[in-house]
Amino acid sequence: MKKAVLLVLLMALVVSSFAFKVIMVSDVGGLGDKSFNDGTWAGILKAKDKYGIDVQVIQSKEQSDYVDNLSNAAKEADVVIAVGFMMSNALFDVAPQYPATKFIGIDIAPPEGGKVPKNVQLYLFKEQESAFFVGYLAAAMTKTGKVGFIGGIAIPPVERFRYGYIAGVKAYNDIYGENVEVVVGYTESFTDAAKGKSMALAQYAEGADIIFAAAGACGNGVIDAAKEKSLKLYGIDANADLATVIDKYFEKGEGYFAIGVDSDQDYMAPGYVLASALKRVDNASYYGVRDAYRNRFKGGLQVLGALEDGVSLSQMKYTKGLVPARILAEIEYLNYAIKSGLLIVPDNENDLNNFSADIEFPF
Repeated sequence: MKKAVLLVLLMALVVSSFAFKVIMVSDVGGLGDKSFNDGTWAGILKAKDKYGIDVQVIQSKEQSDYVDNLSNAAKEADVVIAVGFMMSNALFDVAPQYPATKFIGIDIAPPEGGKVPKNVQLYLFKEQESAFFVGYLAAAMTKTGKVGFIGGIAIPPVERFRYGYIAGVKAYNDIYGENVEVVVGYTESFTDAAKGKSMALAQYAEGADIIFAAAGACGNGVIDAAKEKSLKLYGIDANADLATVIDKYFEKGEGYFAIGVDSDQDYMAPGYVLASALKRVDNASYYGVRDAYRNRFKGGLQVLGALEDGVSLSQMKYTKGLVPARILAEIEYLNYAIKSGLLIVPDNENDLNNFSADIEFPF
């Protein structure tokens, strides 16, 4: 009996020692940002549930932590996931030193020269496509003729969100002969929610009534600002239920909204977050871990857009009833147009400046 128990214990130790391990290294936003890091971690947890793998997260407090955190993770993990554009240099410094470890870069572009190390799989996104949907929606829903955009730091992914958002507004203007304006600002941070809130309040004071925040945890402050402004306008307290909020919106004929980013942030303030521009970092991290676990890891770059289920519009669980049915139908058609190549959303300033929507709806 004792020998049997000992054998079972030894087998468990052997299995444990060979367990497939994934370590995510967060950027400075960390877990709890309700955005980029949380979304990436959700994809890893999905892989954990599916394959029974070991997972861990190392949280970075400063950018100077990136190299050490990635190096330490590489010493014990089969797969290391680096989260965010700001980790690019650290990833390309560390990965070649650990050729037996597979690295996944979420929102990280190839290094200068375009050569990606063989043990690195990069995922980029067509952020401009999901931003296009919320830009069109914001232009359709504004009561003031002015909407806002708040970016974190003007890195390429944030800028692609801006290009797509403005293009969506432009498309609505072209189709309906309107002149909705976009106010733009940057917090120069992805972690300062207070700064996000103060900038949002400033844009609301300038006349915007809907603000899209592509600024990480700063966007939490933008959501707070939208709720605060709406509560004051509606004359209700913070504990009012969703039905009351919706009734007050229709009664007043106006309101203040935030638009979420990356993850579905609609739940964070039901009735005050109009929609979220989803960037499916959860799918990217899941795909990467899945492929590594199945020995199908190839390395290189994958770009995920609407066609690849890499970006989309949230389901608008709390606010769909506020939006005219025709606008919802138009957004659905625009999604089809993007997926089929009939509509190309600009991903740079030059294409944005020359963009016009040559779209005819079949209804």
